[in-house]
Amino acid sequence: MSRNQEKPLIRSTTVIGVLRDGKAALGSDGQMTLGNTVLKHSTRKIRRLYQGRLVAGFAGATADAVTLLDRFEEKLEAYSGRLERAAVELARDWRTDKYLRRLEAMLAIVSPEKALIISGTGDVIEPEDGIVAIGSGSMYALAAARALMKHTGLSATEIVSESLRIAADICIYTNDHIVVETL
Repeated sequence: MSRNQEKPLIRSTTVIGVLRDGKAALGSDGQMTLGNTVLKHSTRKIRRLYQGRLVAGFAGATADAVTLLDRFEEKLEAYSGRLERAAVELARDWRTDKYLRRLEAMLAIVSPEKALIISGTGDVIEPEDGIVAIGSGSMYALAAARALMKHTGLSATEIVSESLRIAADICIYTNDHIVVETL
C-alpha cells in the first residue's frame, strides 16, 4: 500500500442504550464492514459486565474495543462496581497511556441507574435524556429513540429494538441483525 493510499475504514456498528422506568436496555446491530464490503452480518458487539449488573457495547475497531472492555472490567473490579469511577479511570488511562491512546473505539455502558459514553479523548458523557448512542448509525438511532421516548409508552427494550431497525433502514453500515440485553 503506497503512502497516498488510505487504509480501508472499518465501520462496524450502531449501538444504542436507553434508560426507562427503572430498566436499562442496550442493543446493537451485527454488521461489520470493511470499506464498501460487508464482512459479517452477525457480529456481537455488546456484553454483560460485572456479574451481569452492567451492559457495555462498542463501536470502532473490534480488537481495540475488546481490549478496552477488558480494561474496563478490571476497573470495575478495582472500584467495587462503581460505574462512574471505573469509567473516569478508564478514560484517564485511555487518554494518557502510550499504548491505549492509539486504540480506536468508543464504549457505551448502561446500568439501571446510569447510561455513559466513554471516548478515547478522555470524555465520560452522561446524556441528560438517558439515551446513549455510538457508531456509524448512532445519530439515526438516537433521533428515533428520542421520538419514541417522547411519544410512546414503549419499554426500554422495545425502544432500543425499534431505534436499531430504523437506523438499519437508513444507514448502510447498520443491519437488522439486532441483539438487545436488558437489565
